[in-house]
Amino acid sequence: MTSPNLDALADSGSLKREAGDQKEFEGLIHSGRIRLKDARNATLSIESRFDLAYNAAHALALAALRWHGYRSDSRYLVFQCLPHTLGVGAEVWRVLAHCHNLRNRGEYEGFLDVSETLIADLIVAAGKLQEKVENLGPVSSSI
Repeated sequence: MTSPNLDALADSGSLKREAGDQKEFEGLIHSGRIRLKDARNATLSIESRFDLAYNAAHALALAALRWHGYRSDSRYLVFQCLPHTLGVGAEVWRVLAHCHNLRNRGEYEGFLDVSETLIADLIVAAGKLQEKVENLGPVSSSI
């Protein structure tokens, strides 16, 4: 399944066309599912829960992109494609974009300022991705 928007990104070089792989798709979903479950563990530090929820969301968003036959080297672009890969609205991808910026600040500047409210919002957003990506069906190996 293709989208004119995803095709345009591939034509510009922002995305790469690459046939989907069922094993990779299932592995990304598994990774997202496990990380999201662990992110809900309130006994972990808030920073760990943020990392787990953020990486769960990324794995699930990447699974959706791969299901459509595309790959990206940009984490942010994987999130930006969500309206076209999973049909999610701004209420989801804006949370993920905000968390991406916070994650980068933490990774590159050593400062991660997250709250329980943000973690809850991130977990909800990742949960919506999980629900949608698990309903995609088998991967088509053609592009």
